[in-house]
Amino acid sequence: MVTGASNGLGLVTAQALVAAGATVVLACRDRARGERAAATCLAGGGGRADRGAGGGCRRGRAVVGEIDLARPASVDAFARWLTDQHGQLDLLVNNAGVMAAPPTLTPDGIELHWATNHLGPFALVGHLLDVLSASPGSRVVAVSSVAAGTGRLVGHDPTSLAGYRWWPAYAASKLANLVFAQELDRRLRAAGLSVASLAAHPGTTHTNLVSTRFAGGGLLADVGRRVALAGSRLVLAPATAGAQPILRAATDPDAQGGSYWGPSGFRQYRGRPVLVEPPPSAADPALGPTLWEQSIRLTGVDYLS
Repeated sequence: MVTGASNGLGLVTAQALVAAGATVVLACRDRARGERAAATCLAGGGGRADRGAGGGCRRGRAVVGEIDLARPASVDAFARWLTDQHGQLDLLVNNAGVMAAPPTLTPDGIELHWATNHLGPFALVGHLLDVLSASPGSRVVAVSSVAAGTGRLVGHDPTSLAGYRWWPAYAASKLANLVFAQELDRRLRAAGLSVASLAAHPGTTHTNLVSTRFAGGGLLADVGRRVALAGSRLVLAPATAGAQPILRAATDPDAQGGSYWGPSGFRQYRGRPVLVEPPPSAADPALGPTLWEQSIRLTGVDYLS
């Protein structure tokens, strides 16, 4: 399963997995966009689309599921649907995310970057732990970012918009992705489960997230989006390159739980997919347990305690 599979890195990742013969659940917030993504996957890799009807695994199959990671009820409903339709899950790629969101609290009082990029995936893994455990050697891959290097978790309050700036909020959520992946792997091994947790980041990659800072209507916003996307295409690596570390973490038979994958080039901006060192911001061993307990408190989803 790949979250946020309707475009960008998620779509490229899902397309590669379908082309390799996998049955892939495209978990998307917008079902119509998910259907179009499924058609794209099948056009590139062969197979057939399925609109969440379930059934057994068939070669090159794309299944569309609807999920909004910022809404706990949607995460729970999606997980129940997936559990009912599929007895096991071999791979979960937590790719979906938001960037440059305006100052927003969800109905549950959580800042939007934190709710979507961290708490939603945290709850989703908890809900799907049984189906992941039913598949020997299964993996969970968290998609982080080079922004994690500037993120700070100590003192970060995801329930407040006081002094809100989108970059620190985004960077904190991406650091949380990496710290969560590492803490999850430690707890999975301590519990004796065969599920492995890994993390990856795409480097500096052109996706539609680049234009989200110009959200809204009007001529200026539209011009801003167009300029941002045009400049991004010229400077940043394409999504097909950015997806390679994610795919290696997901499929390399030698990739170990707790490992972190990214581009090999200067400052991990671009290059071939290799093992990389986590940024110093993720080094504090107290971050994982603290983040875990906070996530349980904010989601009400308790597992591997």
